[in-house]
Amino acid sequence: MVTTAPTRRPARAAGALAASAALALSLTGSLGAPAAQATPPANNGKDVTATLFEWRFDSVAQACTTTLGPKGYGFVEVSPPQEHIQGPQWWTSYQPVSYQIAGRLGDRASFKNMVDTCHAAGVKVIADAVVNHMTAGSGTGTGGTVYTKYNYPGTYQDQDFHTCRQPITDYQDRTNVQECELVNLADLDTGSASVQTTIAHYLDDLGSLGVDGYRIDAAKHIAATELAAIKAKMANPNAYWVQEVIYGAGEPIQPSEYTGNGDVDEFRVGTDLKRIFTSDKLASLSTWGASWGYLPSNQARSFIDNWDTERNGSTLNYTYGNTYTLANVFLLASTYGSPNIYSGYSFTNKDDGPPNGGTVNACYQDGWNCTHAWRQIANMVGFRNAVAGTGVTNWWSNGNNAIAFGRGDRGYVAINHESGAITQTFQTGLPAGTYCDVQHGDPQPGGGCTGPTYQVGANGQFTATVGAGDAVALYVQPGTTVSGASFNVNATTTYGQNVYVVGDVPALGGWDPAKALPLSSAGYPVWSLALSLPGGTSFQYKYVIKDGSGAVTWESGANRTATAPASGNVTLNDSWRS
Repeated sequence: MVTTAPTRRPARAAGALAASAALALSLTGSLGAPAAQATPPANNGKDVTATLFEWRFDSVAQACTTTLGPKGYGFVEVSPPQEHIQGPQWWTSYQPVSYQIAGRLGDRASFKNMVDTCHAAGVKVIADAVVNHMTAGSGTGTGGTVYTKYNYPGTYQDQDFHTCRQPITDYQDRTNVQECELVNLADLDTGSASVQTTIAHYLDDLGSLGVDGYRIDAAKHIAATELAAIKAKMANPNAYWVQEVIYGAGEPIQPSEYTGNGDVDEFRVGTDLKRIFTSDKLASLSTWGASWGYLPSNQARSFIDNWDTERNGSTLNYTYGNTYTLANVFLLASTYGSPNIYSGYSFTNKDDGPPNGGTVNACYQDGWNCTHAWRQIANMVGFRNAVAGTGVTNWWSNGNNAIAFGRGDRGYVAINHESGAITQTFQTGLPAGTYCDVQHGDPQPGGGCTGPTYQVGANGQFTATVGAGDAVALYVQPGTTVSGASFNVNATTTYGQNVYVVGDVPALGGWDPAKALPLSSAGYPVWSLALSLPGGTSFQYKYVIKDGSGAVTWESGANRTATAPASGNVTLNDSWRS
């Protein structure tokens, strides 16, 4: 639900939700960690969420099985499941009529099946919870409930709402923001013990179906103490929460007030990264993170866009092409926050509801963008999981819009937002070896790759040409036990000659002398190279000599053979065979 000062929100007409009003009815997906911690509920170290905005629950279940689980997403956020007002617009989902699961996205059985299916795929579920308000008018809900604005049979009656029954007009007035009506929506008296209990029971009901956490919509419009009281009434008061609190400079209500209840969506990430990627320089991102005034990293969910911001223009969105893609790549490669990848649909009118009523027959059809499945974004989820716990290392930039940086000894990414290609030798902390460029190919079991690979030398360097609006990303595949092989060969050479080793595995160039690895002559006449290899790798190899003209001389005899141990190092002491 968009909740910020009037200068940042269009005026709303009383009793109506026009296109601009729709924006205010949405919520920002958010995920992070158990209360007051910023890593979402423990899920094997996976902290990336995919928000599948307005997807039907059966379509979400399929995405968990086919994409989210296999790509390493830790969480999926689903749109509000409760009964809501009728209508095709997306924002109808954000006007509750009752707390029964009877919205357009599926019934209780389909919701439960979705949760179970996602859990089986290793993906936890965050439910978007609309608990600040009910509707702006009267009618019959999607589940058949007949309601009026302040009377919702079996759920709430007139006395359960705040007495300020006027739209919010002043974001500098805390009471006005938290007790008056957000775009004319009936504002619940969340200070009432009975209202708090009703909300807690709704969240508990979702929890009984297996929900792992909750995104609290429009949290800025509920006092942090009242949210704390609701949470205390839940069957599981330690349930994971992430709260939508939009930062407003100088406003009395600030995101930091809410971190005691759980994580908070950090909207400044999206607005700042739009500025950097469209009108500033990527080189300025060298210090990016909490030092820019954001919430602490372990209490923030970071994101490039959501359904509100993609419509109001405050952030990048899918129409920005490779600029949008690269911003998501940067977000996933960085250390700040717990990233949320927004996956919605194309629209021509800001009110447009989900294609096919939320049924996704196939990605990239019927207007479904499926951002979460784009290779350049989805494969960075695996990157992030692999580099968890490491810091930013080996920062490089060209002083303008090309940057690169490592994540310890586990990964390295180069991002080029220039208008032309760049060619650069990058210094990494990666072990020597062959790496899959996951921006252009998918890593395969056993170390293969469906796309281009790069050879990182014993000095940690590799050279790449990165196209305009493109990126390169390398990382050590999870589960790989890195062992070592130390090559030492006694070889007498003449001026201009150097000794290399080449072999049958990708790390040794696949028998291609152009990809042979150079040995150091520091101990001449013994030439040496220390190489990291997956534990247990058996390989064949031979030495070659290259002269200044590039001519290659192979040593004689049969292929040499060796095996890298499961852990540790194998030392190979050889002599050149003429």
